[in-house]
Amino acid sequence: MKIALCCDHGGLLLKNAIIDYLEKNGYEIRDFGTTNENSCDYPDFALLAAEAVKSGECERGIFVCTTGIGISIAANKVPSIRCALCSEPYSARMTRLHNDANVLALGGGFIGVNLGLEIVKTFLETPFSAEEKHRRRIDKITAIENKYLK
Repeated sequence: MKIALCCDHGGLLLKNAIIDYLEKNGYEIRDFGTTNENSCDYPDFALLAAEAVKSGECERGIFVCTTGIGISIAANKVPSIRCALCSEPYSARMTRLHNDANVLALGGGFIGVNLGLEIVKTFLETPFSAEEKHRRRIDKITAIENKYLK
């Protein structure tokens, strides 16, 4: 599975730990930056990485900023991206099972590396349930996108 990664300066430490984890566990990665601790703007990186998920170049994405809020808002502006901000494994599991989320957002300033890696593992290993009610709800989300993206 190929994973798109990105962060701003506030998420760099956690993103780098996630890269190490993913590489050790056989995932292919594409890092869209940032690569240093200089202040930067998360929407720039979120757009590039979200477009890679949208196009199919990457199957999933993991995006990190200080809170995870801003980067998730930016990612969700890209059609077909369903980015969920998770701060514990249960949310990561449920967003995959019910929402077929394709991008995970994390707050590097709020969760440590160990918890972050547990959330990532859960997100990547949990399949979409494909239950009819969940497909129907995702279709309704897509209809909302289509209504406003004219």
